[in-house]
Formats: sequence, C-alpha cells, structure tokens
Amino acid sequence: QVRLVESRGGYVQPGGSLRLSCTASGFTLEHYYIGWFRQVPGKEREGVSCISLSDGSTYYADSVKGRFTISRDNAKNTMYLQMNDLKFEDTAVYFCAARPKVFRSCVWYEVDYWGQGTAVAVSS
Repeated sequence: QVRLVESRGGYVQPGGSLRLSCTASGFTLEHYYIGWFRQVPGKEREGVSCISLSDGSTYYADSVKGRFTISRDNAKNTMYLQMNDLKFEDTAVYFCAARPKVFRSCVWYEVDYWGQGTAVAVSS
C-alpha cells in the first residue's frame, strides 16, 4: 500500500523554525519527484516547493524563497521541509506529495500521492 506519512506540525512563534518530515511506505521515494504544498480554508492548495521542474531546478514559491528548504534522505525514504523565519501567513495545513514524473509547474493537480496533511500555526 502506497502511503506518505507526515510528522506532526504544531505552533511556532513568528521568526521561529520548524522541520516537517514525510516518510514513504510501499514505494521507493528516490524514484519519485517530491513536493510540499499547503492550504488554508477557502483557498486552493498551493505549491510551496517541488523537486524538480522539467529544467532540473527546484521550485520554491516566491513567498518562501530564502526561508524554506526542501530535501530528501533516500536511505530513510523520507522527505523534509525546513521552514525558517516563519511568518503569520505561513499558517496552513501542509501536505507532502510525490509523483513519478517531473513536475511541470508544482501545482496540486500534478500530484499522484498525498500525505495526510499536518497543521502549522504561526502565532505569538
């Protein structure tokens, strides 16, 4: 059974950091393209970061560039999203994602497999 299981999110103060992890089971994550998305109520699920686009680059949404870093540990079959200098507007439910083909634009409808979602709240 293909599954992506995310770590628990949580509450973070503005300026703080949090690392999300997502472990795959039932398939080898190394052979897939991966991404992180987030969603707030009433809005479309937004691509935060994806490895990789068709030109080989790593995509980051403008709102997170320089603050978030996507990575993977193939030995652990796990992907990560390191989030630094968190802002109120980063509050959302975060989802890890995977697909067997390269991402075209890091958009939600490209995704084949989703994690269950984990809530991150940035609050003072």
